[in-house]
Amino acid sequence: MSAHSPTPPAELLDDGSAALTLDALARACRMDADWVAARLQEGLLQAGTEGDRSAWRFSGATVVRARRIAHLELTFDADPHLAALTADLIEEVTALRQQLRHLKGR
Repeated sequence: MSAHSPTPPAELLDDGSAALTLDALARACRMDADWVAARLQEGLLQAGTEGDRSAWRFSGATVVRARRIAHLELTFDADPHLAALTADLIEEVTALRQQLRHLKGR
């Protein structure tokens, strides 16, 4: 993902109290609730709670991931699984960069 990505870092959205509903997550991604539900059923996204759709709640980190997947699917006409794999790699690179910054700060 480019440096000009509209996706904010998960830390900015995830203060531990965030718990978005399915509809709120769908709006945040500019997708419909069925898109989110399909990605959830495919294991590409995870809800913080179980139960029926009205009980699902999502963390800020899931919002960021869902927005990345939606962006990749729409921009590159990517298969959802390929978009999720790319999101995995972006998350891994971000975590490694944070670890490197932490190690350099010692």
